[in-house]
Amino acid sequence: MYDFEGENSVEGGTDRGPSRGPGGAPHRALMLLEAPRLVGELASSFAVDLVAPRRPGGEGRPVLVVPGFQATDMMTGRLRGHLARHDFRAHGWAQGANIGLTDERIDGLVTRFEQLRAEHDEPVSIVGWSFGGVLARWLAHTYPDDVRQIVCLGSPWRAEGERTHATAMFERSRRKHGMSDRARPMMELLRGPVPVPCTAVYSKTDGIVPWRGCAVDESVQPVAENVVVPSSHVGMVANPLVLDVVVDRLCQDPAEWRGFSWRAALLAKWGAA
Repeated sequence: MYDFEGENSVEGGTDRGPSRGPGGAPHRALMLLEAPRLVGELASSFAVDLVAPRRPGGEGRPVLVVPGFQATDMMTGRLRGHLARHDFRAHGWAQGANIGLTDERIDGLVTRFEQLRAEHDEPVSIVGWSFGGVLARWLAHTYPDDVRQIVCLGSPWRAEGERTHATAMFERSRRKHGMSDRARPMMELLRGPVPVPCTAVYSKTDGIVPWRGCAVDESVQPVAENVVVPSSHVGMVANPLVLDVVVDRLCQDPAEWRGFSWRAALLAKWGAA
């Protein structure tokens, strides 16, 4: 994300010495594997859908899907299509490319969320991919009574997760598009315990962001849980295991929350529960 902590990003990249460690970006080898892994994840997710039964647990509930930095609704189409298959009413954010914390994108996100809340007349679940998950945390803090739950996919919300392989892109975007005066207050707010059920899905083989910056503190808020998946970062919106996690979590009743279990999720998926 933006280098709020250091304010000294390097134009050509994000590495200052070894790229491993709790606060550093993932190893470059993992970054180079992102594209080929995405191809496999996308193909396998379509293959699984051809044979797996539908899980009609969505019951028409609304879901807002927020794309990652520089991503668009087109790039979350596979995820939204999968949610629709399981009877969720999945919506894109309708703001074009996610260029970061500009006034236009912040105001557009608020307008889109309020529109969906009024249209469906019920709390809206939010699935945020990467930086989109950071924005999902902010929406949950801003509208605690109107957000049903959030699911964050590879979202580096912690200060120690700010330096990623995308940090230089954020800084270039800041110079080109500017950044809202609300950016720092937003980050300070969203780093507090989320007031709605929050699931953090992350991969220890993520090639873009440090996974430790994505994990939530399961003991400091009412409902918070971490789910580790074998996934690339870009493939978080297509990986079949990630899609299983998202559907399973969105099927949960916030008032009777059950912690995630791979066994329970897969049994429910294949109609054996």
